[in-house]
Amino acid sequence: MNDGQAINNVPLFTKEGRRTIAFTESGRISAVDVDVGRRGSYHLEFITLEPDSLLLPLLLHTDMLFYVQSGNGTVSYIGEEKKNEIQVERGDVYRLESGSVFYVRSHADPTGVRLRIHAIFTDVFEDNPTAFVTPYSNLTDLVRGFDDPVLQMAFRVSPEVIQGIKSIKPTPSIIPCSTKNKTEVESGQPNWKEGIVKALIGGRRGAVDLDPNKSKKKKKKTKISNLLSMKPDFENCNGWSLSVTGKDLHALRGSNIGIFMVNLTKGSMMSPHWNPRASEIAIVTYGQGMVQVVCSGNNPPLSGDGKTRCRNMRFKVREGDVFVVPRYYPMAEISFNNDSLVFMGFSTMARKNHPQFLAGESVEKLMEEEEEGGEEEEGKRHEEEEAKKREAREEEKERGREKEEAGREEEEEQQRQRERQEEQEQKQRGREEEEGRREEEEEEEEEEREREEEEREGGGEEEEGEHESEEEQEARSKEEEGEQHREEVAVVVGREWCGRLEGDC
Repeated sequence: MNDGQAINNVPLFTKEGRRTIAFTESGRISAVDVDVGRRGSYHLEFITLEPDSLLLPLLLHTDMLFYVQSGNGTVSYIGEEKKNEIQVERGDVYRLESGSVFYVRSHADPTGVRLRIHAIFTDVFEDNPTAFVTPYSNLTDLVRGFDDPVLQMAFRVSPEVIQGIKSIKPTPSIIPCSTKNKTEVESGQPNWKEGIVKALIGGRRGAVDLDPNKSKKKKKKTKISNLLSMKPDFENCNGWSLSVTGKDLHALRGSNIGIFMVNLTKGSMMSPHWNPRASEIAIVTYGQGMVQVVCSGNNPPLSGDGKTRCRNMRFKVREGDVFVVPRYYPMAEISFNNDSLVFMGFSTMARKNHPQFLAGESVEKLMEEEEEGGEEEEGKRHEEEEAKKREAREEEKERGREKEEAGREEEEEQQRQRERQEEQEQKQRGREEEEGRREEEEEEEEEEREREEEEREGGGEEEEGEHESEEEQEARSKEEEGEQHREEVAVVVGREWCGRLEGDC
């Protein structure tokens, strides 16, 4: 056992030397930490689940890129604002982002094929390459780590329940996932999510009894890429090779890690080559063979400790082994005459790397030239697509601006119409008020005329009455004057008669 470390400064990590992370009757998780020199270190894990088993939820501290080696199952994860569920099978590739919570369930298989996943955690050593940071946390440990009052308030349960949770022995990371009837097992579609929380916080150790009738909600299927369904970069009677990056697989977009696969038939060789920018971390998935790595010039030691002298080396590999070849180191992989050799792996700085082959006018070199030409064309197409997208976005923005401007113009027109309508209404009200005032004035004038006529009629009667009284007064005056004159005449006449009759007066 080498506890996941290179053997005798050879960049080889055997299957037996992996460090065990978790182990139960339902599955196993082992790990390897690899050093690729100045590019830092990477953490690899190998997850194996027996049929119909469950890996309980884990909280990712890093990005996780994985390849499904065998079997099939369901990977469920919760990101920032979404829940996803993907059905995985042999050859599938997918990437889970840092901060996600994920759990895996292997489907029941009548032939007993295990679900095996090879995963690389890409930024474990990003901040401090010399210190190891765990790639994920177990949610069971996170829940149990809080104080009792905090858990009591969070789950809204009594202190006795919290004490019961903490008193139960923690559930292992991998547990069996039993179903209740044979039909569900054969269909491979049982509802296995119920009871996960119970297992997390400390339920009955062993099988989780899940009710398939409790949850009917369907989840949206997430698109996933399959490495085995892609066309090889190169293929002949001696085997084939395939290398993919973010431009080929949706799962790799946003990541600087690429994936490659090489399949060599019996007695074949991958021509000597080296990577000018990338380091290769390879996992043997089938067969056995030989790997030769050549130290040239001032290449740093393969061990990464800075002390061991760089030297040429050759070592045997077989299924389950991991070998590492840093950048600039020429290498060649050879299958034995009695067995084929198949290996896949992860390459760093994949976007800018173009492997260089040492064999003269080899098919591989021609293939590389064609690939470079294809990459240029792909780059041009990508630029054209981006230009079209930018143009479409600009057109969309322009349409949006036009629509917004049209909306403003329409709103302004409506405002003008409202103002005109208000102005017309105001004018109409003014006219009505003016007409009302004129009518009132006419009524007042008419009343004034009537009053004047009445006054004139009343004045005539008074004058007539006054004229009549004057005539009466004049008549009375004349009558009084006549009466006085008569009296005077009578006096005069009397005096005259008295004088004449002196004795009789």
